[in-house]
Amino acid sequence: MGLHGKVVDWAEHRFEEGLLYIHVRFVDKTELCWRISTRMTIEEGDLSYWKSGDFEQLRVFVKNERDRSA
Repeated sequence: MGLHGKVVDWAEHRFEEGLLYIHVRFVDKTELCWRISTRMTIEEGDLSYWKSGDFEQLRVFVKNERDRSA
């Protein structure tokens, strides 16, 4: 089942609990809804010694291990 050829009855959007909802209702009583969110992610948190000018990393506190190839 696809969306091609469906006739839109109405569309609306609203913000609720930090999410954006986009609703599209069709005359055949079906509805398409997108829930969209934004997120801030800490990629890395570290302690470095910068005085020597080479930013020697002393310790990593947080490291995001997610796959970045996508």
